[in-house]
Amino acid sequence: MSSAATATVADDQDEKYFRIGEVSRLTDVQPFVLRYWEEELPMLVPLKSPAGYRLYTQQDVDLIRKIRRMLYDEGFTIAGVRRHLRDLQNGGGMAAAVEELATAATPADGEAVQLNRKMLLDLRDALRSFLTLLERK
Repeated sequence: MSSAATATVADDQDEKYFRIGEVSRLTDVQPFVLRYWEEELPMLVPLKSPAGYRLYTQQDVDLIRKIRRMLYDEGFTIAGVRRHLRDLQNGGGMAAAVEELATAATPADGEAVQLNRKMLLDLRDALRSFLTLLERK
């Protein structure tokens, strides 16, 4: 297990932590599903309390909501979600190109760039959804 997973709550007293039952209620995902996702998705690593309880941050809860949306609403597979999140972490592919476009623009073009960025991100998500659907066949 990584050092991030064995960190204690004492590392950051200002942050709010949620136990697995709370996260289950907040995200409408069963605890056993959350534990499975932790095994399959290396970017989902909650902290552990000294007593061994899983402790999730707000960032973890947001990630779980995103994973849930991708799996249940958009039709991604676990492998597709893993690949998508890894691409986002590494800044690879289209996400890097979108960021490059956003940083290359002048401040006067800010609103147009934001609209273009949103359109590109929506297009990327749609293409990934199609790819996932094709992978299932």
